[in-house]
Amino acid sequence: MTGKSIPHNDISVNLAVALKNHLRGKKRKVLMADAKLGVSENGLFYYPDVMVTCDQRDRRATKVIYHPCLVVEVLSPGTEAFNRGKKFKNYRNISTLKEYVLIDAQEMTIECFRLNKNGFWELCNYGEGDEVNLTSVDLSFPIEMLYEDVFLEEAGE
Repeated sequence: MTGKSIPHNDISVNLAVALKNHLRGKKRKVLMADAKLGVSENGLFYYPDVMVTCDQRDRRATKVIYHPCLVVEVLSPGTEAFNRGKKFKNYRNISTLKEYVLIDAQEMTIECFRLNKNGFWELCNYGEGDEVNLTSVDLSFPIEMLYEDVFLEEAGE
């Protein structure tokens, strides 16, 4: 999707930088919006805002990532329903996916869907003042870090 907002971009960059710094030297790859994610070898491709792969099969990928452990979407009014619905349904077919994170660009809230030991997706909500925990990459940070230097959008802007 082209034409994303500046706050959308700022949030994505803040997270990607934090992930890259945290994962440096750990043989994990952090990718942003221009990197293609394949839900299967037969098709369905998306461009998530941020993703991390820990899988050796993706280490030398040049066109498509197939084995992410973490996928993040920054929500906008035009994409929110799709990100929550059909896209998440398709992402759940990725066997290596452990966390799916939705970040709001209009208010300081994050929803983290985490795959539990029983194979069910559990929701963990974060808001202002909370410490965000991304278990798939063993990273914790204050939610305010994601919104650093971000002008939160008003609905309809």
